[in-house]
Amino acid sequence: MTDFITFSRNVFIPVTNVCRNKCGYCTFRREPDEPGSYFMSPEDVIPLLKEGNKAGCTEVLFTFGEYAEEVPEYKKWLEELGYSSNVEYVVDLCKLAIKIGLLPHTNAGVLNYMELEALKPWNASMGLMLETTGMVAAHLNCPGKQPDVRVKTIKYAGELQIPFTTGILVGIGETLDDRIDSLQCIANMHVEYGHIQEVIIQNFVPKPGTSMEKQSSPEIEEMVQIVSMAREILPADIAIQVAPNLIDPYLLVKYGASDLGGISPTTIDWINPETEWPTVDNLRRLLKDISLRERLPIYPDYINKGWYSKHLKPLIRSMVDDEGYRRSG
Repeated sequence: MTDFITFSRNVFIPVTNVCRNKCGYCTFRREPDEPGSYFMSPEDVIPLLKEGNKAGCTEVLFTFGEYAEEVPEYKKWLEELGYSSNVEYVVDLCKLAIKIGLLPHTNAGVLNYMELEALKPWNASMGLMLETTGMVAAHLNCPGKQPDVRVKTIKYAGELQIPFTTGILVGIGETLDDRIDSLQCIANMHVEYGHIQEVIIQNFVPKPGTSMEKQSSPEIEEMVQIVSMAREILPADIAIQVAPNLIDPYLLVKYGASDLGGISPTTIDWINPETEWPTVDNLRRLLKDISLRERLPIYPDYINKGWYSKHLKPLIRSMVDDEGYRRSG
């Protein structure tokens, strides 16, 4: 077990919930003509960035429905703003965030090499959940959830030396062998490229109105098993992250988890809106005798290695202490 547990303070901005994938467990996705669908303009985003900066956040998490520009209504909206793709648009949102004082972390689904290359200078880190290398029914209508497609994106990020977050989703129909294979796949990519700073072990939570609403969440004993297994399989320099709004982290920390991810004081968890973020004070209570330490969206090792661009350097240097964690005060 580590001497302390880390987290980052972030703003969660889901730029659109229009998505080409139709996952069996998701309530976030909307069709463009469906109630609740939206596209966030810069005028929508800027106040959230300013509020997050004022609240002491260091990170903005930008998420998108994957390749939303394949949907005609969204493509038309993008073109009216002057963009031909999500990547073009998010680059400008990242520039806005940096100007306001937040470090971007983008998760826009699967991306090709050129798209990642365009985003790299404007992101402190990026992410894409592997979810599973298994072929599961939950991903039947999801071209972007095919394992080989996701592995390709994660490898491209490694070639580009982008500090990266990935992870697995536990309880979506995968087998124990699938879990082992997924973790080994991540470990192998990190051994080759050295770019994976954290792996999320996320428990499935059933949601009303989805095809998987009657499927059970994994029990805590199962999560302990997979966290322990992850700690054995993954290289020691990869942090294991669990979501404290989805599961009590204390026992999982005892078995190898070392990070609690992004906690937002100003925005909800848009993917799991029914579960509130714990406050930092609540996290300290949950962790009992274990210390809590704030980090940036780029981990200390990658700050020390200089895996960030000149556009991010002044902001990163203004935020960190001598060890690469968030400067206090």
